[in-house]
Amino acid sequence: MDLPSVFFNNFLQILVQLWWLIPVLFILGFLQSPYIKGKAGERRVKSASSRLDPSRYTIFHDVTLSTHDGTTQIDHIIISRQGIFVIETKNYSGWIFGSEKDRFWTQVIYKNKNKFQNPLFQNYKHIKVLRDLLQLPIQYFHSVIVFADNSAFKTSLPANIIRDYQLNNYISRFDDVLLKDSQLFEVRCKIEDNKLPAGARTNRIHRNNLSNL
Repeated sequence: MDLPSVFFNNFLQILVQLWWLIPVLFILGFLQSPYIKGKAGERRVKSASSRLDPSRYTIFHDVTLSTHDGTTQIDHIIISRQGIFVIETKNYSGWIFGSEKDRFWTQVIYKNKNKFQNPLFQNYKHIKVLRDLLQLPIQYFHSVIVFADNSAFKTSLPANIIRDYQLNNYISRFDDVLLKDSQLFEVRCKIEDNKLPAGARTNRIHRNNLSNL
């Protein structure tokens, strides 16, 4: 048997022995994808917010709303007499660099750098869509950015950028009553009536809209 044939046969034997690595690597890659990591962060915030008093707070998760140019997807909305908390979740590790006015922030893990949109800007767009839908003054909305992973902030950031375990304590600090019971009911009804059905189809539509921007 010539050398190329021997090499090819040995290569096939190695592939047969290591076939199980292929699905393992696929699963590991899938679990590390931005989509899955994002959903994991959202679940952590969902778990934390579930401990809020249900008689005082109404919570919506994964809300997709139609806009004039497509859709917007809001991770969490918490409604209370103290206002409407609009929450954007980021599940990042490593060092985080950015400022309130920077268009992009930077994630650093060892020598790798990854830029991502300033979540404050991202959440402002969410609040604008909600404000147009609910027809309420901008001061009734509270923007909250929750980092839900092992990240370290390396620049000074505003007080509304918190960890997932700080969420309930942060929200409970708001004392001023902004919304009447009748307004709370109207807000809940408008969100319920206008949010798109949760599921794969809505997620696919939203991703397509993002890719077309």
